[in-house]
Amino acid sequence: MSTRIVSVRGALPEHLHRQEDITELVTTTLLGEEAARQGVVERMHRNMCVETRHTVLPLEEYARLKDFGQSNDMFIRAGVELGARAVVDALKGVGLTPADVDYVVSCTVTGLAVPSLEARVAAEIGLRPDVVRLPLVGLGCVAGAAGVARLHDLLRGRPDGVAVLMSVELCSLTLQRNDTSAANIVAGGLFGDGAAAVVAVGAGHALAQSDDPARPQVLASRSRLYPDSERMMGWEVGSGGLKIVLDPSVPDLVRHHVGEDVRGFLADHGLTRDDVGWYVAHPGGPKVLTALQDALGVERDALGMTWDSLRRIGNLSSSSVLHVLADTLAERPPLPGSHGLMLAMGPGFCSELVLLRAPGGAR
Repeated sequence: MSTRIVSVRGALPEHLHRQEDITELVTTTLLGEEAARQGVVERMHRNMCVETRHTVLPLEEYARLKDFGQSNDMFIRAGVELGARAVVDALKGVGLTPADVDYVVSCTVTGLAVPSLEARVAAEIGLRPDVVRLPLVGLGCVAGAAGVARLHDLLRGRPDGVAVLMSVELCSLTLQRNDTSAANIVAGGLFGDGAAAVVAVGAGHALAQSDDPARPQVLASRSRLYPDSERMMGWEVGSGGLKIVLDPSVPDLVRHHVGEDVRGFLADHGLTRDDVGWYVAHPGGPKVLTALQDALGVERDALGMTWDSLRRIGNLSSSSVLHVLADTLAERPPLPGSHGLMLAMGPGFCSELVLLRAPGGAR
Protein backbone atom coordinates (compact mmCIF):
# COMPACT_ATOMS: atom_id res chain seq x y z
CA MET A 1 0.00 0.00 0.00
CA SER A 2 1.60 3.26 -1.13
CA THR A 3 1.72 6.62 0.61
CA ARG A 4 1.49 9.85 -1.39
CA ILE A 5 3.73 12.85 -0.91
CA VAL A 6 1.40 15.73 -1.74
CA SER A 7 3.43 18.79 -0.70
CA VAL A 8 7.05 19.70 0.07
CA ARG A 9 8.21 23.15 1.14
CA GLY A 10 11.55 24.54 2.22
CA ALA A 11 12.09 27.53 4.50
CA LEU A 12 15.31 29.52 4.71
CA PRO A 13 16.42 32.30 7.09
CA GLU A 14 16.52 35.80 5.65
CA HIS A 15 20.28 36.28 5.96
CA LEU A 16 21.99 35.21 2.72
CA HIS A 17 25.78 35.39 2.39
CA ARG A 18 28.45 34.71 -0.17
CA GLN A 19 30.82 31.92 0.71
CA GLU A 20 33.69 34.41 0.84
CA ASP A 21 32.00 36.42 3.59
CA ILE A 22 31.38 33.33 5.70
CA THR A 23 35.00 32.29 5.21
CA GLU A 24 36.12 35.66 6.55
CA LEU A 25 33.93 35.21 9.61
CA VAL A 26 35.30 31.73 10.27
CA THR A 27 38.92 32.77 9.91
CA THR A 28 38.98 36.08 11.77
CA THR A 29 36.27 35.67 14.39
CA LEU A 30 35.93 32.01 15.23
CA LEU A 31 39.20 30.26 14.46
CA GLY A 32 41.72 33.00 15.17
CA GLU A 33 44.62 34.55 13.34
CA GLU A 34 46.78 31.42 13.11
CA ALA A 35 44.33 29.60 10.84
CA ALA A 36 43.84 32.74 8.77
CA ARG A 37 47.60 33.18 8.22
CA GLN A 38 47.95 29.60 7.04
CA GLY A 39 45.28 30.09 4.40
CA VAL A 40 43.85 26.71 5.31
CA VAL A 41 40.27 27.91 5.69
CA GLU A 42 40.15 29.77 2.38
CA ARG A 43 41.50 26.79 0.47
CA MET A 44 39.19 24.25 2.09
CA HIS A 45 36.11 26.43 1.71
CA ARG A 46 36.80 26.99 -1.99
CA ASN A 47 36.73 23.22 -2.46
CA MET A 48 33.20 22.87 -1.03
CA CYS A 49 31.47 23.93 -4.31
CA VAL A 50 29.24 26.26 -2.26
CA GLU A 51 28.56 29.81 -3.48
CA THR A 52 25.97 31.10 -1.01
CA ARG A 53 24.38 30.04 2.27
CA HIS A 54 21.69 31.25 4.64
CA THR A 55 22.27 31.80 8.36
CA VAL A 56 19.79 32.38 11.13
CA LEU A 57 21.78 35.37 12.45
CA PRO A 58 23.61 38.21 10.73
CA LEU A 59 27.28 37.24 10.54
CA GLU A 60 28.44 39.91 12.98
CA GLU A 61 26.22 38.50 15.74
CA TYR A 62 27.90 35.09 15.96
CA ALA A 63 30.82 36.51 17.93
CA ARG A 64 28.33 37.59 20.63
CA LEU A 65 27.23 34.02 21.36
CA LYS A 66 29.38 33.27 24.39
CA ASP A 67 28.43 29.69 25.23
CA PHE A 68 26.33 26.68 24.31
CA GLY A 69 23.40 27.92 26.38
CA GLN A 70 23.05 31.11 24.35
CA SER A 71 23.43 29.22 21.07
CA ASN A 72 20.85 26.66 22.08
CA ASP A 73 18.36 29.31 23.20
CA MET A 74 18.66 30.85 19.75
CA PHE A 75 18.24 27.41 18.18
CA ILE A 76 14.91 26.93 19.94
CA ARG A 77 13.54 30.41 19.23
CA ALA A 78 14.53 30.50 15.58
CA GLY A 79 13.89 26.80 15.02
CA VAL A 80 10.27 27.06 16.13
CA GLU A 81 9.66 30.04 13.84
CA LEU A 82 11.33 28.45 10.81
CA GLY A 83 9.78 25.04 11.34
CA ALA A 84 6.31 26.48 11.82
CA ARG A 85 6.65 28.47 8.62
CA ALA A 86 7.67 25.38 6.62
CA VAL A 87 4.80 23.27 7.99
CA VAL A 88 2.10 25.90 7.46
CA ASP A 89 3.32 26.62 3.92
CA ALA A 90 3.35 22.93 3.03
CA LEU A 91 -0.17 22.39 4.37
CA LYS A 92 -1.54 25.50 2.65
CA GLY A 93 -0.08 24.26 -0.63
CA VAL A 94 -2.66 21.46 -0.72
CA GLY A 95 -5.55 23.15 1.05
CA LEU A 96 -4.97 21.55 4.46
CA THR A 97 -4.75 23.14 7.90
CA PRO A 98 -2.83 22.14 11.04
CA ALA A 99 -6.06 20.69 12.45
CA ASP A 100 -6.05 18.09 9.65
CA VAL A 101 -2.74 16.56 10.76
CA ASP A 102 -2.85 13.14 12.45
CA TYR A 103 0.90 12.52 12.77
CA VAL A 104 3.86 14.87 13.02
CA VAL A 105 7.43 13.63 12.75
CA SER A 106 10.24 16.07 13.50
CA CYS A 107 13.96 15.80 12.96
CA THR A 108 16.92 17.89 14.02
CA VAL A 109 20.48 17.36 15.14
CA THR A 110 21.76 20.92 15.62
CA GLY A 111 20.28 21.73 19.02
CA LEU A 112 18.56 20.32 22.08
CA ALA A 113 14.92 20.99 22.93
CA VAL A 114 12.71 19.35 25.55
CA PRO A 115 9.80 19.64 24.86
CA SER A 116 10.91 18.86 21.33
CA LEU A 117 10.45 21.29 18.47
CA GLU A 118 7.28 19.77 17.04
CA ALA A 119 5.54 20.12 20.43
CA ARG A 120 6.44 23.83 20.51
CA VAL A 121 5.36 24.27 16.89
CA ALA A 122 2.08 22.50 17.68
CA ALA A 123 1.20 25.23 20.16
CA GLU A 124 2.20 27.96 17.69
CA ILE A 125 0.19 26.79 14.67
CA GLY A 126 -2.71 24.86 16.23
CA LEU A 127 -2.05 21.17 15.73
CA ARG A 128 -4.72 19.05 17.41
CA PRO A 129 -4.22 17.99 21.04
CA ASP A 130 -4.41 14.33 19.95
CA VAL A 131 -1.77 14.64 17.21
CA VAL A 132 0.70 11.75 17.36
CA ARG A 133 4.27 13.03 17.72
CA LEU A 134 7.48 11.27 16.74
CA PRO A 135 10.68 13.29 17.27
CA LEU A 136 13.78 11.90 15.55
CA VAL A 137 17.01 13.03 17.20
CA GLY A 138 20.54 11.96 16.35
CA LEU A 139 20.07 10.81 12.74
CA GLY A 140 21.75 13.90 11.30
CA CYS A 141 21.86 14.20 7.52
CA VAL A 142 20.03 10.91 6.95
CA ALA A 143 16.94 12.05 8.86
CA GLY A 144 15.23 13.76 5.93
CA ALA A 145 15.01 10.51 3.97
CA ALA A 146 14.40 8.47 7.14
CA GLY A 147 11.60 10.86 8.10
CA VAL A 148 9.84 10.30 4.78
CA ALA A 149 10.18 6.56 5.37
CA ARG A 150 8.63 6.90 8.83
CA LEU A 151 5.67 8.84 7.38
CA HIS A 152 5.11 5.86 5.09
CA ASP A 153 5.31 3.44 8.01
CA LEU A 154 2.75 5.43 10.00
CA LEU A 155 0.29 5.94 7.16
CA ARG A 156 0.24 2.29 6.15
CA GLY A 157 -1.69 1.77 9.37
CA ARG A 158 -4.05 4.69 8.69
CA PRO A 159 -4.88 4.92 4.97
CA ASP A 160 -7.10 8.00 5.43
CA GLY A 161 -4.52 9.85 7.53
CA VAL A 162 -2.41 12.98 7.09
CA ALA A 163 1.21 13.04 8.29
CA VAL A 164 3.76 15.85 8.33
CA LEU A 165 7.53 15.70 8.51
CA MET A 166 9.24 18.82 9.88
CA SER A 167 13.01 19.20 9.60
CA VAL A 168 14.85 22.10 11.25
CA GLU A 169 18.65 22.47 11.13
CA LEU A 170 20.56 25.57 12.28
CA CYS A 171 24.08 24.34 11.59
CA SER A 172 25.73 27.75 11.96
CA LEU A 173 25.02 27.71 15.71
CA THR A 174 27.23 24.64 16.18
CA LEU A 175 30.48 26.04 14.76
CA GLN A 176 33.17 25.82 17.44
CA ARG A 177 35.48 28.68 18.38
CA ASN A 178 39.24 28.15 18.60
CA ASP A 179 38.97 24.76 16.93
CA THR A 180 41.25 24.52 13.90
CA SER A 181 40.52 20.85 13.24
CA ALA A 182 39.83 19.89 9.64
CA ALA A 183 36.33 18.74 10.59
CA ASN A 184 35.39 22.11 12.09
CA ILE A 185 36.82 23.99 9.12
CA VAL A 186 34.94 21.76 6.67
CA ALA A 187 31.73 22.26 8.65
CA GLY A 188 32.25 26.03 8.52
CA GLY A 189 32.48 25.88 4.74
CA LEU A 190 29.77 23.34 4.00
CA PHE A 191 26.75 23.56 6.30
CA GLY A 192 23.96 26.12 6.18
CA ASP A 193 20.71 26.84 8.01
CA GLY A 194 17.21 25.92 6.91
CA ALA A 195 14.04 23.94 7.45
CA ALA A 196 11.63 21.91 5.36
CA ALA A 197 8.28 20.17 5.65
CA VAL A 198 6.67 17.26 3.82
CA VAL A 199 2.94 16.50 3.82
CA ALA A 200 1.98 12.91 3.05
CA VAL A 201 -1.38 11.14 2.99
CA GLY A 202 -2.46 7.54 3.14
CA ALA A 203 -3.63 5.64 0.06
CA GLY A 204 -7.28 6.13 1.00
CA HIS A 205 -7.17 9.91 1.38
CA ALA A 206 -8.82 12.08 -1.28
CA LEU A 207 -5.51 13.79 -2.08
CA ALA A 208 -3.98 10.41 -2.93
CA GLN A 209 -6.25 9.96 -5.93
CA SER A 210 -4.47 12.53 -8.13
CA ASP A 211 -2.40 11.44 -11.15
CA ASP A 212 -0.08 14.45 -10.77
CA PRO A 213 3.49 13.10 -11.22
CA ALA A 214 4.72 15.85 -8.87
CA ARG A 215 2.89 14.04 -6.04
CA PRO A 216 4.94 10.83 -5.91
CA GLN A 217 4.02 7.58 -4.25
CA VAL A 218 6.26 6.17 -1.53
CA LEU A 219 6.47 2.46 -2.27
CA ALA A 220 9.09 1.15 0.17
CA SER A 221 12.14 2.04 2.23
CA ARG A 222 15.23 0.38 3.63
CA SER A 223 17.52 1.37 6.49
CA ARG A 224 21.13 0.24 6.62
CA LEU A 225 23.47 0.52 9.62
CA TYR A 226 27.14 -0.18 8.88
CA PRO A 227 29.25 -2.03 11.46
CA ASP A 228 32.30 -0.50 13.16
CA SER A 229 31.52 2.98 11.85
CA GLU A 230 30.26 4.83 14.94
CA ARG A 231 33.15 7.31 14.83
CA MET A 232 32.70 8.25 11.18
CA MET A 233 30.24 11.09 11.83
CA GLY A 234 28.44 12.67 14.75
CA TRP A 235 28.90 15.05 17.67
CA GLU A 236 31.12 15.28 20.70
CA VAL A 237 29.32 17.24 23.42
CA GLY A 238 31.50 19.55 25.51
CA SER A 239 31.42 22.88 27.28
CA GLY A 240 31.37 24.64 23.91
CA GLY A 241 28.39 22.66 22.69
CA LEU A 242 28.18 20.29 19.74
CA LYS A 243 31.59 19.61 18.18
CA ILE A 244 31.44 17.85 14.85
CA VAL A 245 33.01 14.45 14.20
CA LEU A 246 33.63 13.96 10.49
CA ASP A 247 35.97 11.24 9.26
CA PRO A 248 37.63 11.94 5.88
CA SER A 249 37.07 8.32 4.84
CA VAL A 250 33.28 8.76 4.53
CA PRO A 251 33.47 8.90 0.68
CA ASP A 252 35.32 5.56 0.67
CA LEU A 253 32.58 3.99 2.78
CA VAL A 254 29.95 5.32 0.37
CA ARG A 255 31.79 3.84 -2.60
CA HIS A 256 32.19 0.49 -0.85
CA HIS A 257 28.62 -0.02 0.35
CA VAL A 258 25.96 2.13 -1.28
CA GLY A 259 26.03 0.64 -4.77
CA GLU A 260 25.44 -2.88 -3.48
CA ASP A 261 22.75 -1.65 -1.08
CA VAL A 262 20.88 0.04 -3.91
CA ARG A 263 21.12 -2.99 -6.20
CA GLY A 264 19.76 -5.29 -3.51
CA PHE A 265 16.96 -2.90 -2.54
CA LEU A 266 15.81 -2.48 -6.13
CA ALA A 267 16.07 -6.19 -6.87
CA ASP A 268 13.76 -6.98 -3.97
CA HIS A 269 11.13 -4.86 -5.76
CA GLY A 270 11.73 -6.34 -9.20
CA LEU A 271 13.79 -3.39 -10.44
CA THR A 272 17.32 -2.60 -11.59
CA ARG A 273 19.21 0.69 -11.68
CA ASP A 274 18.10 1.08 -15.31
CA ASP A 275 14.54 1.41 -14.00
CA VAL A 276 15.39 4.45 -11.87
CA GLY A 277 14.46 7.57 -13.78
CA TRP A 278 15.31 10.19 -11.15
CA TYR A 279 17.33 10.58 -7.97
CA VAL A 280 16.81 12.70 -4.87
CA ALA A 281 20.13 12.60 -3.06
CA HIS A 282 21.45 14.39 0.00
CA PRO A 283 24.27 16.89 -0.81
CA GLY A 284 26.82 15.56 1.64
CA GLY A 285 29.63 17.53 0.01
CA PRO A 286 31.54 17.34 -3.27
CA LYS A 287 33.66 14.31 -2.36
CA VAL A 288 30.65 12.40 -1.05
CA LEU A 289 28.60 13.28 -4.13
CA THR A 290 31.37 12.14 -6.46
CA ALA A 291 31.63 8.89 -4.50
CA LEU A 292 27.85 8.46 -4.71
CA GLN A 293 27.93 8.91 -8.49
CA ASP A 294 30.60 6.21 -8.68
CA ALA A 295 28.59 3.88 -6.43
CA LEU A 296 25.39 4.36 -8.44
CA GLY A 297 27.13 4.25 -11.81
CA VAL A 298 25.56 7.53 -12.95
CA GLU A 299 26.81 10.75 -14.50
CA ARG A 300 26.83 14.09 -12.71
CA ASP A 301 23.59 15.21 -14.36
CA ALA A 302 21.65 12.43 -12.61
CA LEU A 303 22.42 14.24 -9.35
CA GLY A 304 22.21 17.67 -10.94
CA MET A 305 19.50 18.96 -8.61
CA THR A 306 21.62 17.93 -5.63
CA TRP A 307 24.74 19.66 -6.95
CA ASP A 308 22.70 22.79 -7.60
CA SER A 309 21.26 22.76 -4.08
CA LEU A 310 24.77 22.41 -2.64
CA ARG A 311 25.91 25.41 -4.65
CA ARG A 312 22.99 27.65 -3.67
CA ILE A 313 22.39 26.82 0.03
CA GLY A 314 25.08 24.38 1.16
CA ASN A 315 24.41 21.24 3.19
CA LEU A 316 21.42 21.71 5.52
CA SER A 317 21.83 18.35 7.26
CA SER A 318 18.43 16.61 7.39
CA SER A 319 16.64 19.46 5.59
CA SER A 320 18.83 19.24 2.49
CA VAL A 321 17.39 16.14 0.84
CA LEU A 322 13.90 17.60 1.36
CA HIS A 323 14.94 20.81 -0.40
CA VAL A 324 16.28 18.68 -3.24
CA LEU A 325 12.94 16.83 -3.35
CA ALA A 326 11.02 20.11 -3.49
CA ASP A 327 13.31 21.45 -6.24
CA THR A 328 13.00 18.22 -8.24
CA LEU A 329 9.20 18.14 -8.14
CA ALA A 330 8.94 21.84 -9.03
CA GLU A 331 11.72 22.22 -11.60
CA ARG A 332 12.33 18.75 -13.05
CA PRO A 333 9.06 16.84 -12.54
CA PRO A 334 9.44 13.10 -13.05
CA LEU A 335 7.83 11.39 -16.01
CA PRO A 336 4.51 9.68 -15.27
CA GLY A 337 5.08 6.11 -14.18
CA SER A 338 8.81 6.56 -13.57
CA HIS A 339 10.56 5.29 -10.46
CA GLY A 340 12.71 7.54 -8.30
CA LEU A 341 15.17 6.86 -5.51
CA MET A 342 15.66 9.09 -2.48
CA LEU A 343 18.82 8.41 -0.52
CA ALA A 344 20.87 9.93 2.26
CA MET A 345 23.64 8.97 4.66
CA GLY A 346 24.32 10.03 8.22
CA PRO A 347 25.70 9.24 11.68
CA GLY A 348 25.72 5.61 12.64
CA PHE A 349 27.22 5.37 10.01
CA CYS A 350 24.03 4.62 8.11
CA SER A 351 21.99 5.11 4.97
CA GLU A 352 18.31 5.31 4.11
CA LEU A 353 16.79 4.38 0.75
CA VAL A 354 13.25 5.35 -0.25
CA LEU A 355 11.64 4.01 -3.42
CA LEU A 356 9.33 6.52 -5.12
CA ARG A 357 7.06 6.37 -8.14
CA ALA A 358 5.48 9.17 -10.14
CA PRO A 359 1.77 8.42 -10.69
CA GLY A 360 0.37 7.90 -14.17
CA GLY A 361 1.86 6.05 -17.10
CA ALA A 362 1.92 2.30 -17.58
CA ARG A 363 2.10 0.21 -14.43
